[in-house]
Amino acid sequence: MNTEFTHPVACIRGFLSDETGAVTVDWVVLTAAVVGLAMMVISYLAPAIFVDAGQSISEKLVEAAARP
Repeated sequence: MNTEFTHPVACIRGFLSDETGAVTVDWVVLTAAVVGLAMMVISYLAPAIFVDAGQSISEKLVEAAARP
């Protein structure tokens, strides 16, 4: 344990100049942006995908029911 007295201004300067963890913050922001973009794309495409799939399945069921 360091028992030396450190001047408060020196502590603040040290805190402001310390870049430890800056890369982690960058990755968190980048990952959040990618996830947000993916969610927007999925929310835009999902209704069309499910409607098309539902129509296709419905058509196949009607064709299968019409066969002797």
